[in-house]
Amino acid sequence: MIPKEKINSILEGYDKKKIKIATICSHSSMQIFHGARQEGIKTVGICLEKNKKLYDAFPYGRPDEYIIVKDYKNLPVKELVDQNAVIVPHGSVVEYAGKALQEAAVPLFGNRMSLVWEGDRDMLFKWMKDAGLNVPRTFTPDKIDRPCIVKLPGAKGGRGYVVVNSPEEFRKKVKAEKVTIQEYVLGVRVYPHYFFSPISKGGYGVHEGSLELMSMDRRLESDIDDAQRATAAGIKFDPSFTVVGNLPLVIRESLLSKVMEMGQGVVESAFRLFKGIPGPFCIETICTKDMEFYAFEISGRIVAGTNLYPEGSQYTAYTYKEPMSTGRRIALEIKNAAKLNKLSSVIY
Repeated sequence: MIPKEKINSILEGYDKKKIKIATICSHSSMQIFHGARQEGIKTVGICLEKNKKLYDAFPYGRPDEYIIVKDYKNLPVKELVDQNAVIVPHGSVVEYAGKALQEAAVPLFGNRMSLVWEGDRDMLFKWMKDAGLNVPRTFTPDKIDRPCIVKLPGAKGGRGYVVVNSPEEFRKKVKAEKVTIQEYVLGVRVYPHYFFSPISKGGYGVHEGSLELMSMDRRLESDIDDAQRATAAGIKFDPSFTVVGNLPLVIRESLLSKVMEMGQGVVESAFRLFKGIPGPFCIETICTKDMEFYAFEISGRIVAGTNLYPEGSQYTAYTYKEPMSTGRRIALEIKNAAKLNKLSSVIY
């Protein structure tokens, strides 16, 4: 992992009035570019040549300029630093850049350690348990005695996940060696999107900063979400959990206190384990019939479900006078941190 001191020294060389926001053209990049434009910050899109036409078709969602690359494995670090750019990580950045992101000598919004903890299942479970979250039981293959979901590591959007009910079914369906086996908890999928600012005061105070609830979503996961139609038609199939889209969600107001307490736990745990989690994050949960939340993932960066709300959500309407997406909130945080000379508090 590149030392924080190295990133701080790179930031010291930046012209604070000319900082740009950069990200890979994928996942939630249009929201990030759009939000930066609303805050008057120039943007850089790291893009494949074949995808440039797509982004040019959305004039308010495209970057101000492109860096064309052949693949995303090797980030154009020097070009980004030369342009005073800060990378905003999202799911595709994590998936494509992989471990190279840990050593990239370019400022990254948030704490890149959260991406390390997100991507390692053992570290992720330690984080969730330390945060006081209810977590579904995990199993070894030979101990499976109930419906379980088998997950691959990394930000794969549900690709390759399968449900198994026994050790025999596991051996038949699963070929990968490194997997996580979790109890399949019945309930409604609830994905709250948070933003933690270490430089803001007021609101829902956490660790001398402020925790905000930006929005919520639930996922549309390929054929599992249309299973009732297939079943009614007499079709038998193995369900797939690949995420193909997102649906907006507002939960009953009486549950909001639990949602905020979960977010507080994640932030406080992040400070204990790896010095904090500035910026956006998401807790992926199931809410059961007993109104209990079970967390099965933490995403330590912006998630694609926030794309539902480019002009703000039902929750940001109660916090901001103007439309506030998570993408715009990121840009606002960078702008405020630059003014306060606190960029190192929100960038690693």
